[in-house]
Amino acid sequence: MNHSYEGIRILLVHAHPDDETINNGATMAKYAAGGASVTLVTCTRGEEGEVLVPELSHLASIHKDQLGLHREGELALAMKELGISDFRFLGAPSVKFRDSGMMGTEPNNRADVFWQANIDTAAQYLVEVIEEIKPQIMITYDEFGGYGHPDHIQAHRIAMRASEIANWQIQKIYWNTMPKSVLAQGIAKMKEIGSDFFGAETVDDLPFAKDDSFVTTLVDGSKFVDKKLAAMKAHETQISLDGPFFALSNNLGLQIWGDEYYTLVKGEKSEPFDSQGRETDLASGIITK
Repeated sequence: MNHSYEGIRILLVHAHPDDETINNGATMAKYAAGGASVTLVTCTRGEEGEVLVPELSHLASIHKDQLGLHREGELALAMKELGISDFRFLGAPSVKFRDSGMMGTEPNNRADVFWQANIDTAAQYLVEVIEEIKPQIMITYDEFGGYGHPDHIQAHRIAMRASEIANWQIQKIYWNTMPKSVLAQGIAKMKEIGSDFFGAETVDDLPFAKDDSFVTTLVDGSKFVDKKLAAMKAHETQISLDGPFFALSNNLGLQIWGDEYYTLVKGEKSEPFDSQGRETDLASGIITK
């Protein structure tokens, strides 16, 4: 029997289109399918992203600078695959925060980029969403933004600030995490086939790898991996079908994308727990109101 999540409201705060699918695609699909209200707020349109599709290279910021608009379309397709109807851009339609580019690059300094946004001002846009949808659960990045991207760090700051100043109290807040044990397995498997995973020799080369002790919660979204992969394919300019993400699926099995890991930073871990004492349901212990 499928779990019913009627009355559960989840807010996800991400930096760019595609971040939501890579980190939380299976979770989003699982809870939406169970009747939860799932809202995605994306802070930028990813204007500074690389373009992995040669015939679309003209969209890049160094050429026609039309990638942001294209990625809006990719996001809409991905959300359709995951079954999510409520997805928004932070501050839209009145304000548009631009992708800041990787840390230490020239776009960081533009006045219109997300990295330069005033924290309280930007957080207020998210407060408006929180007061409207009244989520009991919020998912975002850790204080390092997962891997140090300015927009990820800023999304973390704004999400946490908004949760502090909103009248509505979010019961549980989770940060995305990726345990070293899983990534080490991925690196080993990729080496077996003569490939690499983002150029990493060992798991310590990956800035987003966290010690397994950070994992408080593991969502098994294995039944929704097909939806997650379809959503990843929708982000065609960002995720290469012959790149490391899909190579992992082919060589480690689909479960590599079905398991999604979290650190609970507000609220209490609640049953059911798995054999390692990890929470297995984001909605456990939630008081629906």
